[in-house]
Amino acid sequence: MPANSPFHADGLGKTAANHAPLTPLSLLARTAEVYPHHLAVVYGARRYTWAQTAERCRRLASTLVAAGVGCGDTVAVMGANTPEIIEAHFGVPMAGAVLNTLNTRLNAPMLAFMLRHAEAKVLIADTEFSATIRDTLALLDRPPLVIDIDDRQGPGGARVGAVDYEGFLALGDPDFAGGQPSDEWQAIALNYTSGTTGNPKGVVYHHRGAYLAALSNMIDWGMPRHSVMLWTLPLFHCNGWCFPWTMAANAGTNICLRRVDPERILALIREHGVTHYCGAPVVHAMLANAPDAWKSGIGHSVEALIGGAPPPVPVIAAMERMGFSITQIYGLTEVYGPAAVCAPQPNWNDLDTAALAERKGRQGVRYTAQEGMAVLDPQTMAPVPPDGVTVGEVMFRGNMTMMGYLKNPEATAEAFAGGWFHSGDLAVVQPDGYVQIKDRSKDVIISGGENINSVEVEEALYHHPAVLAAAVVARPDAKWGETPCAFVELRPEATATEAELIAHCRARLAHFKAPKTVIIGELPKTSTGKIQKFALREAAKQSGINVEGCC
Repeated sequence: MPANSPFHADGLGKTAANHAPLTPLSLLARTAEVYPHHLAVVYGARRYTWAQTAERCRRLASTLVAAGVGCGDTVAVMGANTPEIIEAHFGVPMAGAVLNTLNTRLNAPMLAFMLRHAEAKVLIADTEFSATIRDTLALLDRPPLVIDIDDRQGPGGARVGAVDYEGFLALGDPDFAGGQPSDEWQAIALNYTSGTTGNPKGVVYHHRGAYLAALSNMIDWGMPRHSVMLWTLPLFHCNGWCFPWTMAANAGTNICLRRVDPERILALIREHGVTHYCGAPVVHAMLANAPDAWKSGIGHSVEALIGGAPPPVPVIAAMERMGFSITQIYGLTEVYGPAAVCAPQPNWNDLDTAALAERKGRQGVRYTAQEGMAVLDPQTMAPVPPDGVTVGEVMFRGNMTMMGYLKNPEATAEAFAGGWFHSGDLAVVQPDGYVQIKDRSKDVIISGGENINSVEVEEALYHHPAVLAAAVVARPDAKWGETPCAFVELRPEATATEAELIAHCRARLAHFKAPKTVIIGELPKTSTGKIQKFALREAAKQSGINVEGCC
């Protein structure tokens, strides 16, 4: 503000009356006040209202503080989708600490690296993972305080910690008054990237971004208040795409689910009137291909977010035929999970199923609270034309972009080069302005000097009626340098041969783009349902190897 502006006058500054740091903790406080008796969490026979949930979060926060956790300390959680991990999304930052949710599929050396790098003071862990936790602790010179989640509905496991979670909460103050950060730039969460090529990077979120991401989820998905959310998405993944905080804003109901099981998912949707759920394409494919008997009795509208990988058009079309409305989102850990949405347009209502599925297969436009999303030439930083052909790199900037990588300023500077976060994803911009992912930069196959987008080949494979899941990677070739190698998982009871699938692709693609090799078997997946392409790349390098033998 210029010094000579009339608005530079005294009395127009920030005060307690007109300014407060943005934080998702305020969303919980408001909902517990306005809708105290509304059901917040359902897990088997366990039920908590929003007032009860808020009290449990306050107890957790006060006991963490009493245990020596202070502002900026890290509290790690290794848990399934149970009430405890939802409570940690509020209780940990209420203590001024930073929440680090851990991938439950990681091994002890990787977990030990994360706990050491984050300097975790406390680890809250489900006993299902106690064997891995015990091995992890043995690798640490200064192990954290361990609190066990002893879930009677889980598979069990040995106690590792000094106290169990419920006993820890019982020591807490139900009226604890802490929680509000002094600065909205204060860190609220730490999420580690996959680390498939070396040590993972720690992505740091702040309170402001978490607050805005929570509200954007609600706005951009059009969630009505008191929605019912089924947790098919792991809560450790990008903080459950920030939906624990969204559900507090929504005053909705969280239906907890320990693991993805299509029969159980459909039963819970029917039993609890679930209105919303999220998942990778493979999760939706499992539901679309489930027996009709499992789907019977679901007569209400169900909204589904699909993300984690470019969705196959046939999967979207199958879900639409089921009566499930699919919304495509796109993002990365570094942008709080979803940061773009395929926002529906009114004229799409007139499209047939195939055309509608094609539109919904795009990654779309920026989230409401994300200031910038563009497809740029990474060398010149110039925007690509909206012609649906010219490929550039997807980049983001704004409030829903990470603070940076923990203890890694070089990687942070590289990621933010030119004033944008570089995603590494390659895309085009359609004439209507919607972005459509074509590939990861590392997944482009260069065969005889020609670029082949793996997503295009996968899309062709998904149009074969026997294909449940497909992934295409480069395979070294003495003549062409690289050729496409397809890994395919077939639908239950379906059959298809390598020759049949290659011929199917050649009928849909330029022949040089069709896979030269097709390997049939179960595909390796992450805990979020994403196909592990790094494992398939290694498999493709080996002659005559099958999926089961390498992954």
